[in-house]
Amino acid sequence: MPAAFVLVALAVALSPESHADQTPQPAASARSAAPADEASRAVSELARKIEKLGGTLSASVVEVESGTVLGEHNSHEPLNPASNAKLLTAGMVLEQLGPEHRFVAGLTGELKDRRVEELTLRGNWDPSLDAAALRGLVRQLRVRGVESVNHVLVDQARFSGSFTPPAFEQQPAEWAPFRAPVAPTSYERNTVTVWVTPGSEPQDVAKLNVDPLGFLELSGSVKTSSDSESEKIGLTLTPGSTLKAKLGGSIPVGSGAVPAIRRVEDPSLLAGYALRALLEEQGIPVKGEVRPGSKARQSLLASRPSPSVAELLARLGKDSDNFTAEMLFLAAGASSDGEASFGQAQSGALAHAKLRGVPDGEWLVQNGSGLFQANKASANAITTLLRNEARSSRTGPEYVAHLAIGGVDGTLKKRFKPLAKSRVVRAKTGTLAASVALSGYVLGSDGRPLLAFSFISGSVKGKTGQARDAIDDAVLALAR
Repeated sequence: MPAAFVLVALAVALSPESHADQTPQPAASARSAAPADEASRAVSELARKIEKLGGTLSASVVEVESGTVLGEHNSHEPLNPASNAKLLTAGMVLEQLGPEHRFVAGLTGELKDRRVEELTLRGNWDPSLDAAALRGLVRQLRVRGVESVNHVLVDQARFSGSFTPPAFEQQPAEWAPFRAPVAPTSYERNTVTVWVTPGSEPQDVAKLNVDPLGFLELSGSVKTSSDSESEKIGLTLTPGSTLKAKLGGSIPVGSGAVPAIRRVEDPSLLAGYALRALLEEQGIPVKGEVRPGSKARQSLLASRPSPSVAELLARLGKDSDNFTAEMLFLAAGASSDGEASFGQAQSGALAHAKLRGVPDGEWLVQNGSGLFQANKASANAITTLLRNEARSSRTGPEYVAHLAIGGVDGTLKKRFKPLAKSRVVRAKTGTLAASVALSGYVLGSDGRPLLAFSFISGSVKGKTGQARDAIDDAVLALAR
């Protein structure tokens, strides 16, 4: 669908009430912020380093309780926040759906004489629907006495627009999983996997296993090489309602099975092919075809609730997962009757940013993941959001908990190692070809967010590692 920037309007902040996990912060009193001059020095030093790299910087450090600005640099200038865009998505999802919300995927149809003529699979925007979940649904069918199915239908209704999120079209030839499309009924993050297992001797043809069966048209082969050679597996895809894949290359003897994972172009029938394969695996033959369809009046034959929204959000804050972000973005923006589109999701993000007091024009929204040249946000917009998310009694604890812990987990596992024991840094990373961002909290000794910070650097292509190091130095200074 055409990309449409969404402007964020000014609104009021929320009243303070929040409790994070009780983790001590060394060298700080319970609710005392770093002195303003120290925070200001950290920001000034970061600005100097980014300028030396030829980049631009938007930076903001505020005290969460009072809102006092402790340090800033071009704080109102919107830059590409990369995956820091997920901070707004997470807040919108918690507010609209609630931390305890679970998506319920299901199988519907009419069971007659142990046979279902049309078995319909509905994912209902569950981003966690995978082989294990489908296998559980099939097991429920067997318990109900289903012995055969004629047609498998995949329900992708109540969604308008392209399965490809806005701005994802900027790299159409990219087949890596991080660029996967979205759909109301999705499977395994809308990817296909070819498992390549080497033969017992060099020159043997490697064994191939595909998930899901029937969706991928395979050609070519992979040879087994000596154990002194490196793995060289080539997988070329041609898009369509099913994928054509050509394999080549080699895999060392004794290396074990290696997965080659690629996104699909059109996910409309992917989950149906997976369901058909699992039905037949469990002894329930499917006589007809997999096809799109929606049957409103059918009996529920099997269902499966997803993990809670609070649990799913860790995939955004800790793992920076684009697919889950876009699925939740659409689900949170859906209307009361379940209709969803990226336009509605953008409007939902606008409304949530307004609720959290983000100033007009400082957050521009296209997609929910921050991938590619899509969104823009100022450091001030992000610290405003962070401060008011933390102070929400309804969703604040879950919001803080979804972020990566410096030196401990997620995308920050290898960063801030000196702070691993104290666990005082909770933040969201963001990296694109020319942008590096980090936004989050420094906790106080009472375990609650003490400082909110946002550092967004742009125009640092080829120097993202140096920009990241400079940002980390600034955060370490704040944590001290």
